[in-house]
Amino acid sequence: MIIDKSILKKIYKKRKVIAHKYDFGALLIIGGSKKYSGSPAFNTLAALAMAAYRCGADVVEVAAPRRAADIIASFSPDMITYPLEGDSIKKAHLKKLLKLAKNKTAAVIGGGLERKRETLETILAFLKKINLPCVIDADAIYAVVKNKKVLRKNFVITPHAYEFYILTGKKVENLSLKEKIKIIKEQATKLNIIILLKGNPDIISDGKKIAINKTGNSYMTVGGTGDTLAGILGSLLAQHIDPFTATGAAAYINGKAGDLAAKEKKAALIASDLIPEIQKIVSRACK
Repeated sequence: MIIDKSILKKIYKKRKVIAHKYDFGALLIIGGSKKYSGSPAFNTLAALAMAAYRCGADVVEVAAPRRAADIIASFSPDMITYPLEGDSIKKAHLKKLLKLAKNKTAAVIGGGLERKRETLETILAFLKKINLPCVIDADAIYAVVKNKKVLRKNFVITPHAYEFYILTGKKVENLSLKEKIKIIKEQATKLNIIILLKGNPDIISDGKKIAINKTGNSYMTVGGTGDTLAGILGSLLAQHIDPFTATGAAAYINGKAGDLAAKEKKAALIASDLIPEIQKIVSRACK
């Protein structure tokens, strides 16, 4: 299946006149560290959270080490953050993270985490205990490498080519599209998850179906555009969209937003440039 804008009709249907807060999902974002604060905090977590909001989730909450959480909160009054004491996510935070997850409908994990042993062990412990649909991205991929048994059908993993190699031991960088599709489908079956291999094009598989997304461009190599993708996907999962459809739609929206932003910005493009374009795409789809 080649993804096009018609996929948005499956996502954005006319809302009932009477609707309430939480009807359209509550998303928990876990990430950040002392290293990823300031500008990197915006790229990894604030852009992720704003992308999630712009795609329709009712509530988006970010749990991050205090310095990153405080900086993220300063970017917008819409941000809800839960500061965790210390410079990185630790086992001592697990109880609070699980408590935060109780009233959520999806989670996104990985942006700016770093790969400290205790952090990765904490992420694994969290994944073992939740039943939520979950986007596993960036440094969280390195956590699941240590124990792939935590992976489930309602998890979506979003690696680029090197992260895919770390996860599976399979190199896909210089292969043909047909060869990549075969390997990704095999690995999605083996791991019992949905895989979105980021690239040109994006390749998505749940082990049975394959979808190809051709939106996106070479200016999106800048840091943070993978985080906007994770935020969009988390938002759609939180809204109870089935994971395969949500993954295809997220890839399309993120790439299309990048295409629109790149018309003006070109090599000057940064992740936050995608946010107003995401807003335009979603608002048009809702008509």
